[in-house]
Amino acid sequence: MEKINLGIVAAEFNYDVTYAMVELAREHAKFLDADVAEIVKVPGVFDIPLAVKKLLERSSIDCVVALGAVIEGSTEHDEIVAQHSSRKIADLALEFGKPVGLGIAGPGMSRLEAHERVDYAKRAVEAAVKMCKIMRNLE
Repeated sequence: MEKINLGIVAAEFNYDVTYAMVELAREHAKFLDADVAEIVKVPGVFDIPLAVKKLLERSSIDCVVALGAVIEGSTEHDEIVAQHSSRKIADLALEFGKPVGLGIAGPGMSRLEAHERVDYAKRAVEAAVKMCKIMRNLE
């Protein structure tokens, strides 16, 4: 079977958390024998969908993983960002017919809780790679 080429889009906001997520995603992709073809860093979670779209447009990319941490603030901004970004990411997966693993932790969590959820990156890679295999079998 042909190797899976994975793209990663990671938010730089809360980068103490997302840096760890990127490293874990890279390790897990290697464990699953998938190649990380490109890593794109964007300012925040709200900016992830545009970069996901650009990677999905490439024929060399089989799937993408979106990584970020949305930490609770004093307003409902975190809920709005997480909800709208995740919805658009799901829409893009359907539009392009390619899996996108959702590794965005939050909303409504503290910085400590965000650090405890770094493993969302591993789950997102797992889901994206597994969905790639399923999609290939359906073709």
